[in-house]
Amino acid sequence: MHMNVAPHLLTEDRAEYERVLDDALSTAHARPDLDGVGTRLTVAQLRAMTLNATALITTAAASEYDHFVKVREQNRAAIDTRIPVADPGTGAGVVAIVTVMVPVLAGTAAAILLLVGAVLHALAPTVVFGETLLTAGLVFAALAAAGLLSAGTGLLLTALRNRPAAADGTAPADDELTRAREAWRRALLERGILPFLRAALAATDPPPDPPTP
Repeated sequence: MHMNVAPHLLTEDRAEYERVLDDALSTAHARPDLDGVGTRLTVAQLRAMTLNATALITTAAASEYDHFVKVREQNRAAIDTRIPVADPGTGAGVVAIVTVMVPVLAGTAAAILLLVGAVLHALAPTVVFGETLLTAGLVFAALAAAGLLSAGTGLLLTALRNRPAAADGTAPADDELTRAREAWRRALLERGILPFLRAALAATDPPPDPPTP
């Protein structure tokens, strides 16, 4: 069955409203003022009635809800300002590939040149070509070391940019959002859902006593 959605209750908060309702119904046995649940009205009946009365019930916590929505929007706006806009013209992908490939290729070339140069130098110490290969191998080894250093620096910078939210002030904003959400949930439960459930149970006649034998 299709349920009406309150005009001032955003669609993304509909599930939260239903969770508060379900929590109230699941703990009704612990509330003396809701002892009629299951006898006067079933849980399914009360849930359907409360969902249909969403527009009425949510007005009881309208101020807390408005504050919650405001804090959430501010939090999202702050997060958006911290996210850098990618520039497709910077060639960041190409730079990343080159940074990774340079030490790999240079290291491979260094190993080959040093090995061949060492073999030639051992077999023919007077041949200059062996010395040349050894020198080239050392150059490529230096390039590989420089590439590894550059890659390590890039990883460090990436880690610093993606440091925990508490370092850039996001954690306090998240705490404020959590407090605002809980304040709305509490007001919704205590001033909206529970009074409605009590009124619905009070307006329903108790079931008749079973006939005596």
